[in-house]
Amino acid sequence: MFNTYRGQISESRRLAVLLAISGGLMDAYTYIFRDGVFANAQTGNILLLGVNLSEGNYGEALRYFFPVLAFAAGIVLAEVIHHLCTEDGIFHWRQLSVLLECMILFAVGFIPTAFNLPANALVSFACGIQVESFRKVKGNASATTMCIGNLRSGTQAMCDFACSKDKKYLHKGLVYYGIILSFAMGAIIGNILIRHFSQYAIWCSSLLLFAGFLLMFIQSEETPSDSI
Repeated sequence: MFNTYRGQISESRRLAVLLAISGGLMDAYTYIFRDGVFANAQTGNILLLGVNLSEGNYGEALRYFFPVLAFAAGIVLAEVIHHLCTEDGIFHWRQLSVLLECMILFAVGFIPTAFNLPANALVSFACGIQVESFRKVKGNASATTMCIGNLRSGTQAMCDFACSKDKKYLHKGLVYYGIILSFAMGAIIGNILIRHFSQYAIWCSSLLLFAGFLLMFIQSEETPSDSI
């Protein structure tokens, strides 16, 4: 019973909102405060990596290469945790993933700006863990660390609603747009916190993730009819 509802809560909209706010905050933190590197948007990092390589700026290229590498390593670690955890364990594997992510981000808050390269790599590493661990919202593919897939899926759902008038597509589209809005809210919150707390602003992401960790212990009250 416990494992069943933990699986449900790991795909809940409430948890997705927390994770998306944290995801937006992480991207704002590394981009605004730590030398214009993306934590989540690895497409942007790969683009800037290629541009710097083409111009012979190899030192600058490394700033974007290591976050991409760390992001991939985070995905690998999430899969390792998934395969090593047993169903009868105290924690669900996704709980362990989000707790580890929380701890990594807390540690990043202690890293001074003179060491932005490892700090950005660690944040991207945490993002890789998150993107691999939480890939659905109520059974539908979704991401809480980036927006392009959610924008496509949400817009497609709205088009389906316009054609069929089936409200399930409307609800589906609104959930996707809600996650995008949550991500944007995270960026806004992150920018404000950076002004006041500088390198320690990332601790807000850590707190949000810890709240998500605790939320996964709570049985979801959403009924099957609420799912999308």
